[in-house]
Amino acid sequence: MPENQDNILGTNPSILKAIFETAIDCIIVIDQFGQIQMVNEATTTLFSYDRDELIGQNVRMLMPDHHRVLHDQYLKNYHEGGPAKIIGIGRDEKGKRKDGSIFHMRLAVNAVTVDGERFYAGIIQDKTHLRSAEAEIDRMNQELERKVIQRTLELEEKNNQLIQINTTLNREIKERQQIESTLRDNERELQNALEKEKELNELKSRFVSMASHEFRTPLSTIQSSAGLISRYPLSEQQQQRFRHIERIKSSVNILTGILDDFLSLAKLEEGRISMNPETFTFDELVTEVLDELRTTLKPGQKTIHESKTSNIQLVQDRTLLKHVLYNLLSNATKYSPENRSIFLRTKMSGPIFQFEIEDQGIGIPTQDQAHLFTRFFRAKNAINIQGTGLGLNIVRQYINLMGGEIQFSSAEGKGSCFTIRIPISSETPTS
Repeated sequence: MPENQDNILGTNPSILKAIFETAIDCIIVIDQFGQIQMVNEATTTLFSYDRDELIGQNVRMLMPDHHRVLHDQYLKNYHEGGPAKIIGIGRDEKGKRKDGSIFHMRLAVNAVTVDGERFYAGIIQDKTHLRSAEAEIDRMNQELERKVIQRTLELEEKNNQLIQINTTLNREIKERQQIESTLRDNERELQNALEKEKELNELKSRFVSMASHEFRTPLSTIQSSAGLISRYPLSEQQQQRFRHIERIKSSVNILTGILDDFLSLAKLEEGRISMNPETFTFDELVTEVLDELRTTLKPGQKTIHESKTSNIQLVQDRTLLKHVLYNLLSNATKYSPENRSIFLRTKMSGPIFQFEIEDQGIGIPTQDQAHLFTRFFRAKNAINIQGTGLGLNIVRQYINLMGGEIQFSSAEGKGSCFTIRIPISSETPTS
């Protein structure tokens, strides 16, 4: 490695040099004139050049002809205070190997200053094999759709939305990993990046575990019940057939609820949910929600509504508020044992309407509370309880749309209390 590379790497070159050389992605460092100062082994492998053939050359040599003309102008405009075309922005580009072949790549460039001198560090990821992998994923997803459609045609459109959500999540994870890789310019930031990577992998593992469990269980129930129905052909066996039909219906409802969460998340991400204020009475909404929840209560459970705002009228989006209320009350019953009460309390504070839902359930571990509203996150003591980890994330976004806020307090083994504050009136729709 040329001597000037040690100077750039700083006071602890041995560690950073090892990281630099063993990085899976290509790393290229150029000066402000576009001259290549450093490359790692992944770069020489991808572009088929020896290191000596690259050092000191203009980085244009690694670009297709139609990009070369624009490159120097991009640098010049950026130095003169113009808008960044690539600097600080990840984007898809094309690269050119030594043999002249062109390939697709993902390029992220960041500017760094060392001893008063400006350098640019580029991170390159070869996307040649990514496209075939995406095609294989699409093929597998289509096969999954076909099998699900055989069991119920009602799930077809929602499964398509689930595939789109999974694709979006995979793209976000890859983009986050690329952004985190640019922080590895010193030992402290490297440690921070490794910690974030650990959290991300844990999130991915939880999502895979959730998806596998939440879909496999009802689908297995549907399959087994559908097979068992054929064993009861006699009219006097109608009761046995009905029992398996109810199991199928229940499993379909579970799958529908899961996919509804994915659809709601997709609509929120795409900005397709807007506020539709209407005038209604909160007590009537509570009665409606409690009636729907009645069949889900465990033995001995009951809901207690303590209201200081009798017949209060709200001008809000009734549908969004019903979803919030139903989700929080449903969670309270789901995470509470038998023979426990769930409390719903309401009060007014000026133009702000407040309600809180308190349970006496399993509570939320302290170390998990900071991540409670993160999508796909499940607290460690709720892993074996049915759920997608999307409900509270969607609830918070709905409350934000209504101009409100949500807070909570919880103690593991003692219960949780969620407090929601929203304006009593929302005259202007919010996108």
